[in-house]
Amino acid sequence: MTRPEPDTAEFRAFQALESGNPTVRLRAALAVGTSPDPRFVDRLVQRCAVEPEFAVREMLTWALIRHPPEQTVPKLIDELRSPRAQARSQALHTLSKFGDRRAYPAITRALLADADDEVARAAWRAAVALVPEGAEVELAEILATQLGRGERETQLSLSRALIALGEAATPVVSAATTHRDHRVRQHAIATERSARDPDAGFEYAVEQAKRVVALDGPRKQG
Repeated sequence: MTRPEPDTAEFRAFQALESGNPTVRLRAALAVGTSPDPRFVDRLVQRCAVEPEFAVREMLTWALIRHPPEQTVPKLIDELRSPRAQARSQALHTLSKFGDRRAYPAITRALLADADDEVARAAWRAAVALVPEGAEVELAEILATQLGRGERETQLSLSRALIALGEAATPVVSAATTHRDHRVRQHAIATERSARDPDAGFEYAVEQAKRVVALDGPRKQG
């Protein structure tokens, strides 16, 4: 990574990105995005991995997408292999904002089923945003393996991803409504209901799905 010379505006921006004051970091990210410079790409990516403030992370993402994809996308793809969950989730989030479909193969099954809910949710959103034409059914099948996972916010994210895939996801969601696991069954039913009546809201769909599953009773194994 090439560092700016000391006593320059660029050097001060480098230092400001590491400030203990989130307002200073926010302004620094804004300044970098306003005047894109390839020397800052590595530092922006690195800062995304550790930045604790949501607003600053969003500004870092904006600053990154102000740079040409050829400078940033390969570095973001490298971050997908990071052992740090935030590095993976922020890289996925930023890739989804770029909209460069060439990054889609980097969103692996492992990321779509990542043990960290934030990473998995970011992977679902990015995959739906970047999926190439003709790959929607395969993606829907992978996403359907995550039905029943996590708490309400995570389930809502997955339902939104499946609904966004449209008809490609309909058969796998429908099949999951008869799954042996009641959590999978309930989530699939809620997803179907949300797709049919988005104005009713996901909470209502979940409550309705709970009633259906309760009346249906447990499924037998085998």
